[in-house]
Amino acid sequence: MVFSSQIFLWYFLPLALAVYYVARLGPRWLSHCLLILLSWGFYGWANPPFVLLLMLSTAVDFTCGWWVAHSQPRATTGRAELPLCPPGGQRSRAQRAAVGVSVCTNLGILGFFKYANFGIESWNDTVEALGLSHLAWRDFLRVTLPLGISFYTFQSMTYTIDVYRGHARATRNIIDFACYVSLFTQLVAGPILRFSEVATQLVTRRHDFERFARGTALFALGMAKKILVANPAGKVADVCFEAGSLMPLEAWWGAAAYSFQIYFDFSGYSDMAIGLGLMLGFVFPKNFDSPYKSRSLTEFWRRWHISLSSFLRDYLYLPLGGNRRGPTRTYANLMIVMLLGGLWHGAALNFVVWGGIHGLGLGLERALGGRSLYHRLPDPLRMGLTFAIVTVGWIFFRAPDMSSAVEYLGHLVGASEVDSGASLVGGVVYQPYYLFSLGLAAILTWRAPQAWDWTFELTAPKALAALACLWLASLALFTQTYNPFIYFIF
Repeated sequence: MVFSSQIFLWYFLPLALAVYYVARLGPRWLSHCLLILLSWGFYGWANPPFVLLLMLSTAVDFTCGWWVAHSQPRATTGRAELPLCPPGGQRSRAQRAAVGVSVCTNLGILGFFKYANFGIESWNDTVEALGLSHLAWRDFLRVTLPLGISFYTFQSMTYTIDVYRGHARATRNIIDFACYVSLFTQLVAGPILRFSEVATQLVTRRHDFERFARGTALFALGMAKKILVANPAGKVADVCFEAGSLMPLEAWWGAAAYSFQIYFDFSGYSDMAIGLGLMLGFVFPKNFDSPYKSRSLTEFWRRWHISLSSFLRDYLYLPLGGNRRGPTRTYANLMIVMLLGGLWHGAALNFVVWGGIHGLGLGLERALGGRSLYHRLPDPLRMGLTFAIVTVGWIFFRAPDMSSAVEYLGHLVGASEVDSGASLVGGVVYQPYYLFSLGLAAILTWRAPQAWDWTFELTAPKALAALACLWLASLALFTQTYNPFIYFIF
C-alpha cells in the first residue's frame, strides 16, 4: 500500500486515525499495540508473509540491544532503565557479539532478498561466457523483493549500533520498540529514523490541534507534489527513455523530467510521512532541503535524502576512517561509500556507476578544499552545472541497464543515429499540459520554500492553500492511471 492511493487516502488513513485516537483514551501500550497492528496490515497488504521479516528484524534488534545494555555494569543506573554504555568506552565480548548478530542478521536479510537474483544472473552470465551453459542455474530459486526492506532493516539495525556506541539507551519495552520499527508513516520509504530521535516521544508526546493541522498540511502538500508534479514529469521521462531514437533536445528534456520526477516523488512521499507522523504526535526531522539549489555535489548530499546521507556518513564513512587517515584514504572512503550507496539502491552495474559518478565528484571537491571545479562562477551557473551533473547521473539510475544508459548518453550529445520517428517524441512531450507541469516543477524547485519550512507557522491562508492542493490531487488521483512510486522498491 502507498500513501498516494485511494485505498489509503479514503479507507486506511481515516480508520487508522480513528482507532488511534480512541485508543489514546486508554493506556499507552494499547495505542502503540494498535499502531503496530495497523502498520503490519499496511505493510502486508500486498504480501502478508513479508510481515514475518519485519517481525524478525524487530525481535533480533530488541534482543541484541537489551543484550548490549544488560552486559554493561549497573553501578550508575536505577532499576527502571537499562544502563547507558559510555561513549568510547571498552566493550565486552558479549556486547561485541550482540552488535555482530544484529548487523549480520539485518544485512543477511537485506543481502538475500535484494541481491540473490543478481547473483544468480551474474553466475549464469559468467558460465555462459565460458561456454559452460550446463552449469547455469535455470530453475534455481527466484526471490521477490519485500517492499521497503532497505529502510526498515537500516532503521532497526541502527538501534543496536547506537546502544553499543552509547548514543542511545536501550529500552525494556518491546511494544515501544516494535512501534518505532514498524510505524507505517515511514515504514516503506523513510525517512530513516534513529531511536534516539523518537525514544522520548514513544513515552510521551504532544497531541494538539496545531500539530495535527501542520501534519495535515504537510501531507496535503506532499500528495500534491507526488500527484500533480511528479507523475506528469514521470510520464515525460518514460516517453523519452523508452523511445528508440531521440534528438538531443528531447533527450535533455526527458532527463530533466526524470530529475524532477524523482525529487518530487520522493520528497513528496517524505512530506506525507512526516505529516502523518505529526498527526500521531511524532515529530520527525526534515529529509529534503531544496537539493537542486546546491552549488556543488558536496552541498547536494547535505540536502538530498538527509536521513540516508547521515546514515552513510555515521555508519559507513566514519567507521572506515572518514578523513582522519590522510587524503588518499579519504578519497577511497568517499568512493567506497558512494559505490555501496549505489548498490544499496539497486543490484545492477548502472547503480554502481551512478554511485561512482558521485564518489568521483565528491573526491574532486574534497581535493579542492570542499569547493567545486566551478566555484568561481556566479551562483545561478553553479546551481545549473550541479543540476546538470546530477541529471546525467540520474540517467544511470533510470535506465533499465548499463547499455541503455550509455545509449541515452549518446542521445544527449547527438552521437546516436536518429531515425525518422524521433520527431514524433516532441509531439508528445511538448504538449501544453506537460510544459505547464515541468514549468511548475522548475518554479517550485528553485523559487518556492520547502514544505517542511512553509508549514512551520501555519496560518489560515496557508491551511486553505494546502487543502486546495489536496483537493486537486484527490481529483487527479481519480483520473490518473499512471501513479508509480520510485522508491517503493528500495
